[in-house]
Amino acid sequence: MSKQLAIYGGKPYRKSLMPPRIAFGKGERHSLENALRYYKEKNSDPGYQGFFEEKYCKLFTKFMKGGYADCVATGTAALYTAIAALQLPKGSEIIVSPITDPGTISAIILNQHVPKLADTLPSNYNMGVAEFVSRITKKTSAVLVVHGAGRAAQISGIVKEANKRNIAVIEDCSQSHGAIHNGKRIGVFGTISAFSTMYRKAHMTGSTGGVVYSRSKKLYNLFRSYADRGKPYGQKDFDDRNPNQFLFPALNLHLDEISCAVGCSSFSRLKKTIQQRQKFVFALSKEIIRKSNCCCPYLFTKDDSPFFFPIFVNHNKIKCKKTDFAKALLHEGIPLNPHYQYVVNSWPWVKKFLADKFIPKNAFRTVSDSFNIYLNENYGAREVEDIIGAILKVENYFISKKK
Repeated sequence: MSKQLAIYGGKPYRKSLMPPRIAFGKGERHSLENALRYYKEKNSDPGYQGFFEEKYCKLFTKFMKGGYADCVATGTAALYTAIAALQLPKGSEIIVSPITDPGTISAIILNQHVPKLADTLPSNYNMGVAEFVSRITKKTSAVLVVHGAGRAAQISGIVKEANKRNIAVIEDCSQSHGAIHNGKRIGVFGTISAFSTMYRKAHMTGSTGGVVYSRSKKLYNLFRSYADRGKPYGQKDFDDRNPNQFLFPALNLHLDEISCAVGCSSFSRLKKTIQQRQKFVFALSKEIIRKSNCCCPYLFTKDDSPFFFPIFVNHNKIKCKKTDFAKALLHEGIPLNPHYQYVVNSWPWVKKFLADKFIPKNAFRTVSDSFNIYLNENYGAREVEDIIGAILKVENYFISKKK
């Protein structure tokens, strides 16, 4: 194997592509065909809020051991709807994790609330309890907790502190489907929860999709209303065709029957997906800890649902920037993100919407010290072997350079 790095003209350590995920597999194709056949036999076109959405939501709530679920068009729509359903005072502050997707922040802003960032724990992608408490003011109406990278946040502690102060808790579970905290699935701890089910998530409903979830039937009826033009769900005399009865202005954010049918198949193998991803990250973690001189893995546990795999780099042991190290590894044939650009207040457009100029130092340090290896449930022993081999090749080059 050539010691010359591929980024400088050498041969890449891994010459073949990583195994594709193929989330839309045989089961999903069968479910799609079954949905089309079902509606053909009924002499009807597939719409929304029908047989397959009901089936999907039953699977979802059984997995969560109770509660209520509604399917919507996207994960961002799920967050938007969840926040709207809480009917918080306009202009109030929602404390939010500092490492998240723009959709999370936009859902707060478009509901006419003010996002207020709280820091993460050190070397962690998730908000901590103390970090949350330190940001509470009289203006705080809710906290939006993102379970990032596949690991559950300290949600029970956050809920405990929030309940003391009558603060609503919104869980964003988009990156951590099926992750467990204190023996329970994430999503059941908060007042309301949102999931993205787009094609890259651990389970999916096709190209896009989302789920809003709560254990409150009152909230269930409300978030259905906010996802369906203000229709008065839960009222006995509700007439779907009579807009005179509608409650308030709201968008149409439905997910379709075909997507829900696909979701049923994908959801049925979520547990296996999580187990296969865990097997990969556990094996790679063991190899990195045993062999690497400058890299440290984000330590997932059996309760986690890995979405991507953060790897921390010890700057003191290499003579290069973390991003240069990661880019060199990328050229060795290892798919990864050299720098996770999702610390909220690093985005110029968002700053005028934030509650203050607070700098989440732990969050910035976390992303500056780490890069993220992409993964899926089809990664196995060969991928572990090639990734650790590529890491050692890159670090040996930069360590020798430092000497």
